[in-house]
Amino acid sequence: MRVNGEWRRTIGLDGDGWTVLVIDQTRLPFVFEQVALRSAEDAAEAIRRMVVRGAPLIGVTAAYGVALALRRDARDVTLDEAIMLLGATRPTAINLRWALERMDRVLRPLSPPERVGRAYAEAAAIAEEDVACCSAIGRHGRVLIEELALAHGRPVQVLTHCNAGWLACVDWGTALAPVYAAHEAGIPVHVWVDETRPRNQGAALTAFELGAHGIPYTLVADNAGGHLMQRRQVDLCLVGSDRTTASGDVANKIGTYLKALAALDNGIPFYVALPSSTIDWSMGDGVHAIPIEERSPREVTHIVGRDVDGLLAEVEIAAPGSHAVNPAFDVTPARLVTGLVTERGITAATREGLRALYPGQAGATP
Repeated sequence: MRVNGEWRRTIGLDGDGWTVLVIDQTRLPFVFEQVALRSAEDAAEAIRRMVVRGAPLIGVTAAYGVALALRRDARDVTLDEAIMLLGATRPTAINLRWALERMDRVLRPLSPPERVGRAYAEAAAIAEEDVACCSAIGRHGRVLIEELALAHGRPVQVLTHCNAGWLACVDWGTALAPVYAAHEAGIPVHVWVDETRPRNQGAALTAFELGAHGIPYTLVADNAGGHLMQRRQVDLCLVGSDRTTASGDVANKIGTYLKALAALDNGIPFYVALPSSTIDWSMGDGVHAIPIEERSPREVTHIVGRDVDGLLAEVEIAAPGSHAVNPAFDVTPARLVTGLVTERGITAATREGLRALYPGQAGATP
């Protein structure tokens, strides 16, 4: 998407054709900087430290991490080690495992001399497919915004949580793709952006990319969402997903479940946007089965921002010695989800709805 008027993607190859360049999202929105990844270890560290984040982008980065490992040594043992290293970085987003399994399936039958070129080609294909999926999600989801605009005769008020825009993917995004598509089509839209504590991806990333693209938005505290819905200032809730079960349960950034409850209480549609790579066909009960990543308590007790001198600084915001826990995600049960927006269209958040869209992939019953 656009940054300073220039079209950008979150990940790509450097001019040498093998070094991977990613946007360092830990420095946004104050510093726009790219980081070079030259090994599987670099890719794993980028995922772990959230230099890259968002389920689709994590998957693409992991795929390139495998390619980087094989460039050094294309034997089976290196492939095994790279998949194990990258697979252990973050547990909740299913795209990570999906991308690594795909790379293994494609590369394992090849001889070592054949693997490097094919690994880079497959990682690039995963990236391009992500762009196509997100673009399609945007087209399908735009209909929801267009219908509301026609019904109300004013800008559509969308509330989103965390960052599920182009920074979470390769381009376009998932939950924000319909917003971008509507904006490009001239449909008036305004976005309520949750700050998304504790890492503030809404305040730092969603606000950054919407502003860079010229889309009107307003930043609000996480706890303001229910209030806005009660005052009929929200027409549509639209969020992303890090893992969606075969029965339609959705894991997304912590706090999503509360937004879904508030939306249900106020009769506001709550949609989840996701590519098929985010669906875990092996899992039925998301509330009890999806692994929830526990991140450092320091993310709760401290915060990073820009000081009066323009320098990035970390400050403590909790009482000294406070004990904190930091679950990174929660699970929204399918019964609270109005519908799922996928690259193949919009469906109910049910086993039957997903099977109708993906008949070839949903054969097993979890």
